[in-house]
Amino acid sequence: MLDYLLITVVDLYAWIIFAYCILSWIPDTGNTVLRDIRAFLARLVEPFLAPFQKIIPPIGGMVDISPIIAFFVLQWGVRLIVGLF
Repeated sequence: MLDYLLITVVDLYAWIIFAYCILSWIPDTGNTVLRDIRAFLARLVEPFLAPFQKIIPPIGGMVDISPIIAFFVLQWGVRLIVGLF
């Protein structure tokens, strides 16, 4: 039961990372609701992504692949933890 809960929470966090990445592609048009959503997601996601962004430089100076690597590490890590217990 606890393993299912842990996987569900991590999967939800992975979707939050995905939403954060998608919203980063939308230009800021001054929409305060969208800006608030971005700020909220940034507070949730940036602490996890920051170590990956320090290690993995953007491709061509613009394309940040660190969320992809962070996503795989997150998924792999939780499955490893669940498999051990």
